[in-house]
Amino acid sequence: MTATTFAPIAARPAPVKTQGIAAWIRINLFGGISTSIGTVLIGAVLLLIVPRLLSWGLIHAVFAKDYDACHAAAGACWGVVAEKFRIIIFGRYPFEEQWRPLIATTALLGLLIASCIRACWKPVLALAWVVVLAFFFTLMYGSVLGLSRVETDRWGGLPLTILLASLSMSMAFPIALVIALGRRSKLPAIRSVCAIYVELIRGVPLISVLFMASFMFPLLMPQGFTIDVLVRVLAGITFFAAAYMAEVIRGGLQAVPKGQVEAAATLGLSYWQTQRKIVLPQALAMVVPGIMNNFISTFKDTSLVTIVSLYELTGAMSLALNSDANWRPFKIEGYLFIAMIYFIFCFSMSRYSIWIEKQVNKSKLR
Repeated sequence: MTATTFAPIAARPAPVKTQGIAAWIRINLFGGISTSIGTVLIGAVLLLIVPRLLSWGLIHAVFAKDYDACHAAAGACWGVVAEKFRIIIFGRYPFEEQWRPLIATTALLGLLIASCIRACWKPVLALAWVVVLAFFFTLMYGSVLGLSRVETDRWGGLPLTILLASLSMSMAFPIALVIALGRRSKLPAIRSVCAIYVELIRGVPLISVLFMASFMFPLLMPQGFTIDVLVRVLAGITFFAAAYMAEVIRGGLQAVPKGQVEAAATLGLSYWQTQRKIVLPQALAMVVPGIMNNFISTFKDTSLVTIVSLYELTGAMSLALNSDANWRPFKIEGYLFIAMIYFIFCFSMSRYSIWIEKQVNKSKLR
């Protein structure tokens, strides 16, 4: 019988840590040769650019409302934002009445935030929308309760941007849902009408739609009948956004397996019961990123209403600087301030989209 000798196995290396900042840097920034080279190159560019930006934007910048100091400074002039802040934010709204758009916009923003909180998703939320919108238009327009009348063509700045974006998004979604379902209808007439609507709207830029709504549409109305320019512009943005959103939703509808629809028919469910309980919940969950992308695009597209003399956030900034030759050379600082506001809103919507995706995909993690 041959004697056996015990031979210990060499110790294996400890498992690599996959959590923490160091692990994230190793995996995402130095995960391979190409990734490491890209990280080094981008880091070198940042080291070259960032110090200059800090020098221009902070170290040598002027924050006081002194255009003489701004002209003599070697850095940015943020005093233009401090000087023209109220015009940029509130546009041509009467200066002494700007407390009204401030309160109205705060209420509308509070409603939008509440609408994004799951605990607030109750039937009373629909009533809150009606009350807040009525409060918004009453406070902005006036002519009641001793408030002076302010025509809609004088509304502008951030209140107008938020109003156009929130209302157009809210109204475009149900329209897009109906159009998407219509494009998949078995009735040729309904399917053709929906397809023509989508192709016509998507075949022209938003500027053309706004121009038609503002200048051409009144020519088709009976003599003496007029529709407020704000309503016409809002309708144009809504129908434009609905056409694009309808195609996003239709993509989600097509991704739902046909077998589930057949199973619903076997169980005796009607068409609308099938859509409401089986098809739409899955389809909308799959296209959350596309819908949010459409919302973000619509929010930024509100800047185009300047062509019809409605001075929203971007237009109000141009109006504020073009009317004052002393501050006109500092448009870059003004546009950077506007860009920061747009970024805050768009980034917030993007993060909310990620949260929604996690909520609707919880069933897939089981």
